[in-house]
Amino acid sequence: MAFYTTSRWQQFCAVPAIVVFFAFWLLPMARLFALPAEKAWDTYFIVLTNTNYLLSLFNTVALSLAVTAISLALGGAVGVFLARHKFVGRAMFLSALTMPLSFPGVIIGFFVILLGGRQGLIPSLSDSLGLGRWTFAYQFIGLFLAYVYFSLPRAISAYAAAAQSIDRSLEESARILGANRWQIIRDIWIPELAPTTLACGAIIFATAMGAFGTAFTLASKFEVLPITIYSEFTNYANFAVAASLSISLGLVTWAALALARRRAGSLALGI
Repeated sequence: MAFYTTSRWQQFCAVPAIVVFFAFWLLPMARLFALPAEKAWDTYFIVLTNTNYLLSLFNTVALSLAVTAISLALGGAVGVFLARHKFVGRAMFLSALTMPLSFPGVIIGFFVILLGGRQGLIPSLSDSLGLGRWTFAYQFIGLFLAYVYFSLPRAISAYAAAAQSIDRSLEESARILGANRWQIIRDIWIPELAPTTLACGAIIFATAMGAFGTAFTLASKFEVLPITIYSEFTNYANFAVAASLSISLGLVTWAALALARRRAGSLALGI
């Protein structure tokens, strides 16, 4: 009788979760996937048949891959250093490095404009030196720096936590056997940090693919897919095309996350 009561109570507790799932995920997703069919079935593939949309998708993927690679490289170096070195002010320094996590994308875009916008610090300095105004805020480099600024704290935090959990006896054993620093990095650090690299890289890539606030602030000369989607349904009320582009963006991001999970599972099994 007690088991029956507990089971009924658990079923009752599951009702709100089911309602939220249907109302806020399943129904909007079903509507999103149905919208392109209302215009024409080939609307589902418009990102592949329209040059402008395809270029926007390519720009988004290329930018996200570049941001992921640089963020992992810099974040890994800084995170491992902070995990292995104790110094005065370390906690404060780590807090300062992770502070961008609390900023919305619009503010980060504003930071880049203050540095590389038309009236920014760097253009003003270059103009005072007689070199012209070096503006970069609204180009690829501006978006790239803003995305890295936003993604780097995630990588630093993840690598710092992962590096602290590495068994240092493995390194000591490797040194006793004659391994040098680069061999230790290759044979111990990289394999031990591989799951963190995959998980963190997937999150950074997915975040960069869907980032809107920063792109909305800076993407005037470099089109990315979130801005294209926004323009389609806001400026042109082209909901079918916006839905199709959203599906394409979601599929690319989902594929990257699925590959990362599959590879992480292989690493866990030692494959």
